[in-house]
Amino acid sequence: MHAERLNEPITPAILVSRLDCERIEVLLESPAAEHHDVAALRAELERADIVEPAQMPPDVITMNSTARFVLNDGSEREITLVYPRDADGSADNVSILAPVGSALLGLRVGDSIRWPAPGGDVGLRVLSIRYQPEAAGELHR
Repeated sequence: MHAERLNEPITPAILVSRLDCERIEVLLESPAAEHHDVAALRAELERADIVEPAQMPPDVITMNSTARFVLNDGSEREITLVYPRDADGSADNVSILAPVGSALLGLRVGDSIRWPAPGGDVGLRVLSIRYQPEAAGELHR
């Protein structure tokens, strides 16, 4: 897929595990979410197909997954999607409350998405998932 395709409006279907959904919903009601714009994350959860952790396909980004993606400027990044308590400020750990974290949750390898950012819309395409807890048998993490 070419970089210009990443600039098109895209809203792929997403899968979220029941456990991740429950934990994120609790997080959204906690003080940790007070200083974040969580409307996009709430909207993502509302439109998500919810599946049991054991039924999660291995090509879906779930909480604590490590994924590689290409941005619309052609640069590649690898991040681990984490809860705020595990976001240590490094570029490698991205909080689910960050716009890119909300955008990545539930995407599959090959999916593309675009979301608004202060400097203009950002687009990305998921290239691979190096680690997914459910695929590793960690169903109750």
